[in-house]
Amino acid sequence: MLIARSDFAYVARARSLRMLFSVVCGAALAGCSKGSGGSLPLPAGVPDGAISSLVAAQRPNESFMLDPWTSAGFKSIYAFKGGMDGASPQANLVELNGVFYGTTVSGGGSDNDGTVFEVSKSGSERVLYSFKGGTDGASPEASLIAVDGKLYGTTRFGGDGPSGGNGTVFEVSTSGKERILHRFKGGLDDGAFPYANLIAVNGALYGTTEEGGGPTGGGGTVYEVSTSGNESVIYHFKNQPDGAYPLAGLIALNGELYGTTAGGGTLNGTVFEVSTSGEENVLYTFKGRLDGETPAANLIALNGKLYGTTTYGGSVNPSISNGTVFEVSLSGRERILHRFQAGLDGASPLAGLIAVRGELYGTTYFGGTAAPSSHGNGIVFEVNKSGQESVLHRFQGGTEGGNPAAGLIAAGGALYGTTSDAGLSSASGDGTVFKISP
Repeated sequence: MLIARSDFAYVARARSLRMLFSVVCGAALAGCSKGSGGSLPLPAGVPDGAISSLVAAQRPNESFMLDPWTSAGFKSIYAFKGGMDGASPQANLVELNGVFYGTTVSGGGSDNDGTVFEVSKSGSERVLYSFKGGTDGASPEASLIAVDGKLYGTTRFGGDGPSGGNGTVFEVSTSGKERILHRFKGGLDDGAFPYANLIAVNGALYGTTEEGGGPTGGGGTVYEVSTSGNESVIYHFKNQPDGAYPLAGLIALNGELYGTTAGGGTLNGTVFEVSTSGEENVLYTFKGRLDGETPAANLIALNGKLYGTTTYGGSVNPSISNGTVFEVSLSGRERILHRFQAGLDGASPLAGLIAVRGELYGTTYFGGTAAPSSHGNGIVFEVNKSGQESVLHRFQGGTEGGNPAAGLIAAGGALYGTTSDAGLSSASGDGTVFKISP
């Protein structure tokens, strides 16, 4: 269990990554260290001077290529204040009718149980709904999806009165009316603690829960829920070679669902496919270290292959574990596109990728600084399918924000995302919404 700091952002981050980092640390894998106060795991990197030559040179003809130091196309368009407007956004934005919608893990008033918010491209923000905890749900850590003009999402906690609960699936209108579709019960028959977003397939919603489905907490589930609230578990992970603890959502491809588990396999996680009728097959089992450890983010499909990130691994050196970008075929053949080096390069990607004109874009939670005393505020990166990586932006903290736990979306020729920390000054702020344009 991580020890949370008192401010909203670190409380949310510690809660969010409780299972992710306990999977790695509990398995006694190398490269898992704790920062001051034991709040957050910090990436293990090589000396900055040794890796500066490994950071790819910027390619002026590439879309969205920016100067990594001045980042002329970077703009913070909204800074969360940690009160009624929400705190610590950790999920991707979704666009609906030209407006962005998202969630914050905390903030929203005295209940401090998170929000659903909207923000315009010019930076005007409005809270649609503030969660109240209890039967209402608490701590939405996943991105929303838009279906028929309504927004659907999950809360990781809440749903069971004052005792807390195992999380919920909810619907909220753009006018702010909320409805709970399902309250997870945990145990043998239902999931618990949905960390990930939903997807819509043929009129039904599908998602994963981090735990549940077993006698001692369980290894997590894949579930289906209708927009009227009828839920059923279609697969229970057994915490064996089939995987365990899915922190990521699913994608649909060729009639099958694909996802990742942060544990199971050989303790380092898996890429799996599962049918809507509940037949599961592991495509790839991560071996740790060089080929990556602990995939915690959604996959994307591009030209018949799957692409994703691992939060750890990427080196034969057990003291270096900064994460990877990987490709895996539908037949289960895996290839590492990039191994993060920390320092000026990124470290610990928590979010998945997006594809823009055939290139892959993403964020890392740490990295982006040459200062040996700092683990950095994270980066925005681009990597092509041949594995050449470029850093688009290195977060400086302060008014820029820092530590992006979410991925990116593309809209109107620009990239948009959120940071989970900072945004107001060098010592305050609860995250930002930002834009990067060419």
